[in-house]
Amino acid sequence: MEFRRAGWVRVPVGDDAARWATRGKCLRVLVVVHNVTAATRLLDVLPLFDDDLRVQLLVTCTGSSAFAAGTAELLADTGVPVLPWEQAAETEVDLVVSASFGGQLDVFSGKLAILSHGVGYTKRLATPDTGHRTPDTGSGAGAAAPAPVFGLAPPWLLSPRGTPIADALVLSHPEQYERLRIACPEAAPTAVLAGDPCYDRILAARPYRERFRRALGVRPGQRLVLLNSTWNSESLFGDGGEGPSGGGGDVVAALLNRVADEFPVDEYRFAAVLHPNIWHGHGPGQIRAWLDRARRGGMALIDPLTGWRQALLAADAVIGDHGSVTYYAAALGTPVLLGAVPLHALDPDAPISAFMREAPRLDPDASLAAQIDEVIRCHRPLPGPAEFTTSVPGESAVRLRKLFYSMMGVSEPGGPASLEPLPLPGYEAGTVTVPLRVLTRVLGPGEVAVSRWAGTGPGAGSDPDGELHVAVHEDTREVDRLELADVIFRDGEPDDPRFGSPSIWTAEVLRRHRGCSLAAYVTGPSECVVRVRGEEPLRMMAVPDADPEDVSGADPAAYASALHAWLATDSREAVTARARLARAVTDGLVLRTGDRLHRVRVDPLTPPDSAG
Repeated sequence: MEFRRAGWVRVPVGDDAARWATRGKCLRVLVVVHNVTAATRLLDVLPLFDDDLRVQLLVTCTGSSAFAAGTAELLADTGVPVLPWEQAAETEVDLVVSASFGGQLDVFSGKLAILSHGVGYTKRLATPDTGHRTPDTGSGAGAAAPAPVFGLAPPWLLSPRGTPIADALVLSHPEQYERLRIACPEAAPTAVLAGDPCYDRILAARPYRERFRRALGVRPGQRLVLLNSTWNSESLFGDGGEGPSGGGGDVVAALLNRVADEFPVDEYRFAAVLHPNIWHGHGPGQIRAWLDRARRGGMALIDPLTGWRQALLAADAVIGDHGSVTYYAAALGTPVLLGAVPLHALDPDAPISAFMREAPRLDPDASLAAQIDEVIRCHRPLPGPAEFTTSVPGESAVRLRKLFYSMMGVSEPGGPASLEPLPLPGYEAGTVTVPLRVLTRVLGPGEVAVSRWAGTGPGAGSDPDGELHVAVHEDTREVDRLELADVIFRDGEPDDPRFGSPSIWTAEVLRRHRGCSLAAYVTGPSECVVRVRGEEPLRMMAVPDADPEDVSGADPAAYASALHAWLATDSREAVTARARLARAVTDGLVLRTGDRLHRVRVDPLTPPDSAG
């Protein structure tokens, strides 16, 4: 029978759905997904149909994208019935919503609304073939004439008959309408100004910036820098193309080494926000493999579906390219440094092009740390991004729901239209497992400055201003470095039975690694248990202060390095290391990282968790 065609859905739609469906009189809204990138924007608007018993949501995938990986899993996670493309084309629906022009969108029975899956329509792309619209075709670089602007040119907007494919083309700003009117006047009557739901969700979450920072393990006083890349070879993550100086090159490969070498891990936190087409084009496992050392050096790899907006709000600076995320960052007023700027790939009349011409660019030959400090210190937001991202901030939910229901010819639900708040991501501590090069300076009695690098850091190959030691996480891949470590540390729950207890673990480490002077078990965000060779275990804990902006907790593993440096001080006074240790227990320590002070209490571990 017809309903037994392989893979076709039988409920809530299908040839005999009336027999099986519990609610069979619903309006049908079909969500058309091109790939994961487009799906993320469609997920923004699905809550507009919540609580309406009159509406049945359906979803289908065009199968036309070169970036198909990850789409089926994402659709399954929605919990909405997924129709094969052929069945979707034959199913009577009332409304079709898409965030791309991929596939043959003119085959559906319902009215079609198309949203942007970026900041408007800004990029030039090679013309799709007319029979199977595939917008993932590249930048059009090298063509005899400039490629048309994706989403504003007739090849995407018009059917073979010359009529508009969409009944409603959703725009976020009137300037997009002006470009549409010039590029494709036939489609101009379909334009609807309805804002940017993605950006509205970001704006609504601004009050929770500090929560997002804490979720990413950013400590007070640390700067969070995002490396953000769109897809294709000319992007920041690409291995060719124009590059920051116009000559091509692999920008990100150079950046990763410099991040490790130039930025102390206690003063900076880095994260990477990569376009879904990078993730699913090359594979999440491959991305993690490419960025393995960077991740072990403390870089967070942000989920491109659920976490990038929160990371953007949390950031102090962004190193980006010509993608939408960079423009969103600038719209929020975040300092941006452009690492890749292929202007030929952009519509010269789009506001993003003006921004790309004016924004500061990365100098590949200059100090990266100095450039980050400079772009933050001297930042003056350019007005364009905030002005042109949306002309109706905060209004997209109301406008889009009104549009969707008017297209179906029915009244809206009685409750207010709203979008889902951005979720709070899970906590990511940012533990560094590559061997750390630690530079310390004793500034006074019980006061130690500590700088830790996941790379060479300053002073490599020369006499540093201070004393150097090596601190290594027990889970390092560079296991040979454990035998050279002065400090060995790890993090975990204090009652983790696999390690017995922090006291047992510290004693075990010192027995196993005879060259190690101090072992530290980090038991929480602001405390650790340490054991100095030949001594009983101690607990080190941050001292709360009335003004946490002036004195706050650092990474407890840095406490251990400060104590090691204090005990190893070559003083003119005839003071033994044991006497220094006793003084630390009595008076505590003051740790300085960058320009911040952290007061640390040092106490005997009482009651002892074990004799070890």
